[in-house]
Amino acid sequence: MTDIEKKQIIELVQREVIPAIGCTEPIAVALAVAKAKETLGILPEQITVFLSANVLKNAMGVGIPGTGMIGLPIAIALGALIGKSEYVLEVLKDIDSQSVEEGKKYVSQKRIQIIQKKDIEENLYIEVHCKAGQDIAKTIISHGHTNFIYISKNESVLLDAKRQTIKENSTIDTKLNFRKVYDFSINTPLEDIAFIRATETMNMAAAEQSFKGQYGHSIGQVISHEGRQLLGSGIYSKILSYTSAACDARMAGASIPVMSNSGSGNQGIAATIPVVVYAQEMHCSEEQLIRSLMLSHLMVIYIKQSLGKLSALCGCVVAATGSSCGITYLMGGSYDQICFAIKNMLANITGMICDGAKPSCSFKLATGVSTAILSAIMAIKNKYVTEVEGIIDNDIDVCIKNLAIIGTKGMKETDKYVLDIMTKKH
Repeated sequence: MTDIEKKQIIELVQREVIPAIGCTEPIAVALAVAKAKETLGILPEQITVFLSANVLKNAMGVGIPGTGMIGLPIAIALGALIGKSEYVLEVLKDIDSQSVEEGKKYVSQKRIQIIQKKDIEENLYIEVHCKAGQDIAKTIISHGHTNFIYISKNESVLLDAKRQTIKENSTIDTKLNFRKVYDFSINTPLEDIAFIRATETMNMAAAEQSFKGQYGHSIGQVISHEGRQLLGSGIYSKILSYTSAACDARMAGASIPVMSNSGSGNQGIAATIPVVVYAQEMHCSEEQLIRSLMLSHLMVIYIKQSLGKLSALCGCVVAATGSSCGITYLMGGSYDQICFAIKNMLANITGMICDGAKPSCSFKLATGVSTAILSAIMAIKNKYVTEVEGIIDNDIDVCIKNLAIIGTKGMKETDKYVLDIMTKKH
């Protein structure tokens, strides 16, 4: 691997692994609103938001940090009232009780309209129109939660990348495969990748904070207390409880930042906490921890390059596959054994649907990381699902491609039915 490739991968990871407060879909909508309001120059009298089905699905049932409220309207109102686009996925971090009350009033005045954008191929699409008097500002985010492709005020176009072939930032220049993911994570000088430890600090702190309150379904607390009788109090239950706890708080709308991966806080949590807990409990070295975290996070980024930022497939499948790689490495696993772990993962939980961001995502994260641990244990014993079984191929990169095909093309109709069910509930 050349020095240029290493530099590109480092930059890629630093773009994709960033802090976020709250579920990234409603926060990305708030970001687009904040940018439109800043472009307009005054508080909008009316805000119209056009969203792709996947963004709409992921924003319907999740708590908005610091508000005690669920869903898009309050996120949109606060994006206009106090949002700062320079904060990116922490756009609402200046929220306080006064701004929440102002947001509730703004929502009650029927200033906000939310519309599903029809006839678009992109799963991640956010278009915002902010109007005041005769002036109107428009912003569009597409292909990535922070990727603005259009900004205008009245007839003045400030940014227009809509007609370009969009690949968020320059990820097209750093196309990954698993050998590249592995070699980079294991062989890059430690000081060049040590920044990945920030994921440990932030995501473990989110779990610890969650244990101090009651968030969502409190799955993390249930596992660590009542669940001990069946699950024990060892590494396995600690991994499940800490991972679920961080998700409990995040999905319930706690104002706790997490380090996201590929636009998803839950993916960042599931790619980080299982690896960290295992490393801590097994007294692994700092180098082992850093390399395993990089392997886990870069694996997630690699899969999402083919799968896309949003899909019908639950992100825990992707993130738990990353953490299974990291855990297998910490167990002393070789390149081949890490490939075995990936095959075990994809043979097991591929097909888990995404039915929006919500408190019960903690259940899915627990399922994903439970499978990650089992897959790693089996891989270390050289036991794995072979190419004669189901969707698994001898080539590990083809396995990833098969996962992406199922999550995009194969489950396209599933996604439509999921959204239809969600939007027709009373």
